[in-house]
Amino acid sequence: MGRSPHKDLIAGVTVAIVALPLALGFGISSGAGAQAGLVTAVVAGALAAVFGGSNLQVSGPTGAMTVVLVPIVHRYGTSGLLTVGLLAGVVLVGLALLRAGRFMAYVPVPVVEGFTLGIAAVIALQQVPGALGIRTPAGSNPVVVAFKAMGDFAGHPHWAAIAVTCAVVVVMLAGARWRPAVPFSLLAVVAATVVAKLAHLDVATIGHLPAGLPAPSLGFLTASAVPALLPSALAVAALAALESLMSATAADAMTVSERHDSNRELFGQGLANLVAPLFGGVAATGAIARTAVNVRTGAASRLSALVHAAVLAVIVFAAAPLVAGIPLAALAGVLIATAIRMVEVGSLRALARSGRGEALILMLTAASTLAFTLVTAVIAGLALSAVLALRAIARASRIEQVPLHADLPPSDHHEEEQALLAEHIVAYRLDGALLFAAAHRFLLELTESADVRVVILRMSRVSAIDASGAKVLGDAIEKLTRRGTLVLVSGVQADHQNRLDALGVLDKLHADGRLFASTPEAITFAHAHLYDAGLLPVPHAGVGAIPKPVGADR
Repeated sequence: MGRSPHKDLIAGVTVAIVALPLALGFGISSGAGAQAGLVTAVVAGALAAVFGGSNLQVSGPTGAMTVVLVPIVHRYGTSGLLTVGLLAGVVLVGLALLRAGRFMAYVPVPVVEGFTLGIAAVIALQQVPGALGIRTPAGSNPVVVAFKAMGDFAGHPHWAAIAVTCAVVVVMLAGARWRPAVPFSLLAVVAATVVAKLAHLDVATIGHLPAGLPAPSLGFLTASAVPALLPSALAVAALAALESLMSATAADAMTVSERHDSNRELFGQGLANLVAPLFGGVAATGAIARTAVNVRTGAASRLSALVHAAVLAVIVFAAAPLVAGIPLAALAGVLIATAIRMVEVGSLRALARSGRGEALILMLTAASTLAFTLVTAVIAGLALSAVLALRAIARASRIEQVPLHADLPPSDHHEEEQALLAEHIVAYRLDGALLFAAAHRFLLELTESADVRVVILRMSRVSAIDASGAKVLGDAIEKLTRRGTLVLVSGVQADHQNRLDALGVLDKLHADGRLFASTPEAITFAHAHLYDAGLLPVPHAGVGAIPKPVGADR
């Protein structure tokens, strides 16, 4: 299986040591309990390692998923949480079969960074009650719950819990700078547990933790409850897909030759989420922090993730009594430090300097994460990104008046005739995308042109055109025609012409022979039109025959 089993064994054990306090903490934070976090890390971690699309991905409970699960537990209870996980697994397998993994590439960087910043803030706020030694107040919004906890603390201060939390945070952050390869999270939790026992500190602990994995259970809600749970399941599946593919992409970036299969990764995560709830586990995703540790400690294959799951399984079976004595405040410190380390200050500064648009997307996504749900935040970030992208396209699109002599060799007309042509003909070149964002500006500029007899629209440089742009083009042609201006069009690309034909925009031009393959042909046609109108002298012998318009043989 592995190209370097020794390295994979070391990496797997190291990741398990890092994952233990995280699995316990995220299980408790989700409302399902510490046992659920460990079960998820074991079952989902093993299945995603075998069936997933990344050789280096490590899966399990994550802070981002916890943020989504808390409201579900409050509303539907543990049975609802397990049912949502099962439904999310079905959705993920469906996405894999539909080969939806490729769409991950379209998520903009500011959305990802804002998403991560928002998650970090939510994770930290969720730990406030545990850090203060206060029972978690009722509520689903982390900001509201944190403020309620601080109010309760003010009435009944509990300094021992704060001391334990702060000590764990300081040890983890300082240790990560001093020796990044050392698992200071586990060392800090062990030290906090020992000190709390020896000093008889009055702090809440995890409490009783059953040894071993629970037997498979069908403790789910009935089928009639599925429609009500479906929106939550879709949110969980969307987040699992997003975070797992982000994590797999990050693993690829940290290696030279590894490339994950996004659709297989979705399938592996779907299978993991189908099975984990049967054993009482919560929804799982690829975990960026654990995957990064896996890569940095030399993992070379899926064996390391399997070892990580096996080590945690041994802990579940053999060390449950010891785990039960861990102070909740210590786990709160682990998760607060993890949230702080999630924030890449350098990346945030770079995005802020890159432009106001990117900074606005980042802030909107992060704020929406705090105020609403993570999926809502991502949708809001994507929507704003799309609006700003369309605005950039609209600004890049332009209509420019161009001189006629640029398209005609000097021998075609005498200078006097060229001057007369310029008095009666104006040529406009359309550059860029003619989409709805730019279409109305185009109409305004075009129909305010000088009072001339002929307008030539050069469309060879139009990169894209949608239905709105096509309609505005048709309106502009009709408005100019009503003013008595002859409108000629040249250089329409084949794919654009098909769309314009389908909408009927070019029907009149086809019928009247006013659509041309090139601008010189359109100018020659305009010259003949002006001659017939008596506005130009009789053409000399070099002018040649009137060109054949596009579609004349139809």
